[in-house]
Amino acid sequence: MVVTELVEARHWCDRCGEPADAGGHEACAAARALEPPRYCTHCRRRMKVQVVPTGWSAVCVEHGEIRG
Repeated sequence: MVVTELVEARHWCDRCGEPADAGGHEACAAARALEPPRYCTHCRRRMKVQVVPTGWSAVCVEHGEIRG
């Protein structure tokens, strides 16, 4: 018999890296209007961020690149 365990995916705040469902992220949401993300929302790793005059790019070693 094979038992499959369901693992609940947890999402993280892309600015402070804390659990997104914990609440209290109003300041993070306001700052994200002007800043690029700093943490991967899937794995909580700190991302490599590059800001250029035309936008930004953020790279997670596990989940790839996002641009804005």
